[in-house]
Amino acid sequence: METTTAQHVLDIVRNAVMVRARDLSALRISPTHLQRLYEQGLLVRSGRGVYLLAEANLDANASIAEVALRVPSGVVCLLSALQFHGLTTQAPPQVWIALPLRANTPRLDYPPLRVVHLSGEALTEGIETHQIGSTKVRVFCPAKTVADCFKFRNKIGLDVALEALRDTWSKRRATVDELWHYAKVCRVANIIRPYLESIVS
Repeated sequence: METTTAQHVLDIVRNAVMVRARDLSALRISPTHLQRLYEQGLLVRSGRGVYLLAEANLDANASIAEVALRVPSGVVCLLSALQFHGLTTQAPPQVWIALPLRANTPRLDYPPLRVVHLSGEALTEGIETHQIGSTKVRVFCPAKTVADCFKFRNKIGLDVALEALRDTWSKRRATVDELWHYAKVCRVANIIRPYLESIVS
């Protein structure tokens, strides 16, 4: 492999954070370059067909970006959305995503997934698009994430939902109107009302 091509591929991976073989094919570069760089120890393989720099200093967002790359229909939610927005002390071992009600749960060897199924406005409202490297990631906004935490409090714990509400309010990441709107969208208005009233009073 020519040094210039190898360096070009490494630059692409560095800028994108992670790259799939088909991403190189779209640029008319042979995907075999990824395998060669992997064999040389310059790239590491993260999951099937996904490569990143061996010396990459990856944070939790790298796993989120990888899931977004491999499950583009998913929306990052609950604990992973809280972590992305800096609204929790939790470090979830899995990436949480929301999918349509009847969608099949993807089978990824890595990173591990937790999937919740939503429908209607609970799935389509409150989605923000962010960029991690060159990967577009769909994440529920802070107010929607708080409402989801109350909706799925039996899965993640009421204490986590309360922490998310307090942090979102104290860090001014959402208004009362936004929190109330998504509480109604997620049908948890009656549950969240006393907690919301106590923090804003």
